[in-house]
Amino acid sequence: MSEISANLVKELREKTNAGMMDCKKALTEAGGDLAAAEELLRKKGIASAGKKASRAAKEGTIASYIHLAGKVGVLVEINCETDFVAKNEIFREFVKDVTLHIAASHPLYVTREQVPTDLIARERDIAAAQVQGKPANIVDKIVDGKIDKFLGTICLLEQPFIKNPETTIKDLVSSKIAELGENIIIRRFTRYTVGEDLA
Repeated sequence: MSEISANLVKELREKTNAGMMDCKKALTEAGGDLAAAEELLRKKGIASAGKKASRAAKEGTIASYIHLAGKVGVLVEINCETDFVAKNEIFREFVKDVTLHIAASHPLYVTREQVPTDLIARERDIAAAQVQGKPANIVDKIVDGKIDKFLGTICLLEQPFIKNPETTIKDLVSSKIAELGENIIIRRFTRYTVGEDLA
């Protein structure tokens, strides 16, 4: 395809929010294929986010959210590189979305690395007991799959974002890194529920 139409560029821009020149370049690389061009732009956004992910993030904010007439509360620390971004409306909206998500989805940890090994071992034992009697060569695969699914439900970064289940929280963070041009880290959170852990 030699010429990329302005309408096609406009359509891609509306879908991705990328710049006109980036859209035109992606469409040219993809031979005019809109879906392939969108994927190229996403890959480039994620690639640029990946480069920024190694930079120090010592600014940011601590935010709170109280839900269900005071029955659920969330406290979260999210870091960025500069005070300028910490005060940016896009960053603040992102922080708000994360607190809402934590209140609704009840993650227990930010990442898999934070999950205690004894909890994983216990879940592995439960999963193994559930597949007793299956051929030995597939038991490990089934157990690994169950553990993977379990970790995906309790780790914040792996959960589907409540406002857009097609996207994980990790993808949401990457998109904000690409959009704001700074490293962003969800450092820690606490979620409180009234009466929780009371006998």
